[in-house]
Amino acid sequence: MWEPYIKGFKAYLRLEKALADNTLQAYIDDVEKLIQFLQLRGISVAPQKVSSAQMHEFINWIHEMGFLASSQARIISGLKNFYKYLLEEELLESNPLKMIDTPKIRRKLPAVLSTEEIELMMAQIDRSSAEGERNKTIIEMLYSCGLRVSELVNLEIANLYWDDEFVRVIGKGNKERLIPIGSVALKQARLYYDSIRRHQNPQAGHSKYFFLNRRGKQLTRVMIFTIVKNLAEKAQIQKTVSPHTFRHSFATHLVEGGADLRAVQDMLGHESITTTEIYTHLDRSHLRKVLENYHPRFHKA
Repeated sequence: MWEPYIKGFKAYLRLEKALADNTLQAYIDDVEKLIQFLQLRGISVAPQKVSSAQMHEFINWIHEMGFLASSQARIISGLKNFYKYLLEEELLESNPLKMIDTPKIRRKLPAVLSTEEIELMMAQIDRSSAEGERNKTIIEMLYSCGLRVSELVNLEIANLYWDDEFVRVIGKGNKERLIPIGSVALKQARLYYDSIRRHQNPQAGHSKYFFLNRRGKQLTRVMIFTIVKNLAEKAQIQKTVSPHTFRHSFATHLVEGGADLRAVQDMLGHESITTTEIYTHLDRSHLRKVLENYHPRFHKA
């Protein structure tokens, strides 16, 4: 009963929204949760026949199942996209989600590493091995370019513009962006490429990737998480550190240094400036300096 609609929704997300496979599957999972709920209640209806009352019962159900507010919000968002698709295709007259609000989520500020903590982590790397030189490059590029972990593992050799000092990445929704790469990270990337990567024998289908494991295969997301976690433990850093922490640190340090928020938004590949604004959680001393330096009436009596 639901299969044709889900199939059409998949095509809509892939072709019109250009969503990555992981994001697309998350939306489908949200719809399947609703189907599961209806089946448990013995309700056999097409998507167009789901009532607002049944949708409210579903929201109560996922709450009772122990889903966090953030997870509930994501599920509701996925379903809203599904019903938006049905409306656009004129397969629906009334939207059962119209009066349902998304749960309020307390925005949690991400952990940020200081420059000293980043240097401390890098100091734990054993650069006498090929993996150590590669890992040093990974950390430098995560922090220097603010890459997502998926962007890092999918980075291709052809997308490093050595002379122009830019990196081209494919971000969420297959959106392409160019990011400047600092001289320190560029020098380390060149060292890794010339001394390690150039001499590896990639396995079939993996030759285009910049970072490879010792077997000549593309690195996985899990491998990057493991590298970062081990370095944080060796450096005895008490914060929760992940590859994404370097992205947060990249953005925060730029904003604290006075970078234009729009420029930071472009480098991070955020669709909305609202997402980037989380990095304005600056310490008070920095805010005071900004006022002292730039506000025309700050010093006037």
